[in-house]
Amino acid sequence: MHTLNIGILAHVDAGKTSLTERLLFDHGAIDRLGSVDAGDTRTDDGAIERRRGITIRSAVAAFTVGDTQINLIDTPGHSDFIAEVERALEVLDGAVLVLSAVEGVQAQTRVLMRTLRRLRLPTLVFVNKIDRPGARAEDLLQDIRRKLTPHVAPISAVRGLGTPGARVTPLGYGDELAESLADIDADLLAAVVDGPAPTPDDLHEALAAHTADGSFHPVLFGSALGGQGVSDLVESVVRLIPPAPTTASTTPRGTVFAVRPGPGGERTAYLRLYDGEVTERQRLTFRRREADGRTREVSGRVTRLDVTGGGSGPLTAGNIAALTGLAGVRVGDRLGDPPSDRAPQFAPPTLETEVSARRPEQAARLRSALLALADQDPLIHARPTDAGTTALLLYGEVQMEVLAATLAQDFGVEADFAPGRVRFLERPRGVGEAVEERPWHDGTRYWATIGLRVEPGPRGSGGVFTYETQLGALPRAFHSAIEETVHTSMRTGLFGAAVTDYRVTLVRSGFVAPLSTAADFRGLTPYVLRRALERARTRLYEPYHAFETEVPLDAPAPVTAHLAALGAEFTGTTGGSTAWVITGEIAARRVREAELGLPGLTHGEGVWWSKPSGDRELRPG
Repeated sequence: MHTLNIGILAHVDAGKTSLTERLLFDHGAIDRLGSVDAGDTRTDDGAIERRRGITIRSAVAAFTVGDTQINLIDTPGHSDFIAEVERALEVLDGAVLVLSAVEGVQAQTRVLMRTLRRLRLPTLVFVNKIDRPGARAEDLLQDIRRKLTPHVAPISAVRGLGTPGARVTPLGYGDELAESLADIDADLLAAVVDGPAPTPDDLHEALAAHTADGSFHPVLFGSALGGQGVSDLVESVVRLIPPAPTTASTTPRGTVFAVRPGPGGERTAYLRLYDGEVTERQRLTFRRREADGRTREVSGRVTRLDVTGGGSGPLTAGNIAALTGLAGVRVGDRLGDPPSDRAPQFAPPTLETEVSARRPEQAARLRSALLALADQDPLIHARPTDAGTTALLLYGEVQMEVLAATLAQDFGVEADFAPGRVRFLERPRGVGEAVEERPWHDGTRYWATIGLRVEPGPRGSGGVFTYETQLGALPRAFHSAIEETVHTSMRTGLFGAAVTDYRVTLVRSGFVAPLSTAADFRGLTPYVLRRALERARTRLYEPYHAFETEVPLDAPAPVTAHLAALGAEFTGTTGGSTAWVITGEIAARRVREAELGLPGLTHGEGVWWSKPSGDRELRPG
């Protein structure tokens, strides 16, 4: 028995949860076929997911085909939850990208395929809803080649397309597949051009090899609701996607890709294991990279271990398990040294909001609930504000609505969210240094000496604190007080935005025994740091979004003029038989304005998609 961890990915409403449900039902993992519309599917088990009919959190379920166990990871389709998808991709052996035969290639589909190709993750394309009116096949294949990747070929065909009687038949390995594979396989190209012609076995071998390395994507047709073509999909998954290789190492290596709270407050962590073994009662130590760049270790003992599809364990290499007992564990924590070639590449959320309890007596409960939610999604960065509220970072308005519903339903807290505002960042321009020796500030005498140097750090490094002073010159508690206060103070820079990618060095220190306390160092550090930062100076940066808009053939000129007036920079414009696709980057604060202007310029037919893509220095004016 071997295991395949397969992700089901799609634009929202393409049918991925229905496909997951069909796969589980057809292989006996569930005894009744659930429905997204009825809100009773296996993987969308949250009340909010069932009420909205969308997947919000990745869920894992398993079924068995012959000697292969397939763990299915159903991922969110809405762009506000792209971070949840990226975390799931890290632990997959392969993926099924679901398209609707009616709607075709949609904005999120393109985002997902770009990511899958970057990761070179083995991916099959499943064209769903072939039994719906308006379903397409040949022209949809052309759209896939033009908008997603040219390296595809169908391995099944449809009779009765767009009717309730639609049926799927497997295609033999023939000329179309040979010619498509020859584009990326020199040996096959030689055989196609010069002969002898490749045999079906040659084509199967090449198809399996290039699917496995992520350079080619077989396309299959079917219907998740009707079940047509689903068995062909399963057969292709087993034949064409290899399990991840393991080593002989006995040291456990793995990644926590999801955390769920239990009814009693105990956390359940979903761990994908790459090597070694994990058992109940085993003590594990995870490593975590904090938002400020620091690395932290979190340890705990496994009190319960449920292997996906396999009962109580042990958890072996290649498998996934739900672990409880690890009180401090968080999404993204790493056990040992897992592979880094598929590590998520997150652009940070660009919206910031403040959350307050509608009833003052629930303020403490709200804070606790938001911290628990931040463990499930560390990118929201819950932190207290001076006004007594909690600040959160988000990807979009839908995520805000889901958080509000989650707080009310799961934690019994009614919360008010301030309107989201774009989050700016500051980075140091140069080097600045300041020293204070037992000073008076605001009428307070600080029995402490602190010297700090501020300088720029590498992009993406967050915040780093180091020492040039002699080790042992200060008690450990005083060192910790300085370091913690530096990182906390950097939340507000010279322009009022958070400072990032900085390096702060303690260059001088001193204390007066027995008068000095940790409070002296916490109180003095912000003054010294501010002076050093003023001497270094900072630059203000604003977040940008990569955008893609599809507009009718008569609309590219007014749309590009509208976007250019908002400061957009264009990276491409491609035309097809029915529409133009315009891509580029635009400041996040302009995204809403760009999106709202699109319907009037395109007779209501324009489609807009964007996602965070980094930041740039704020331009004057």
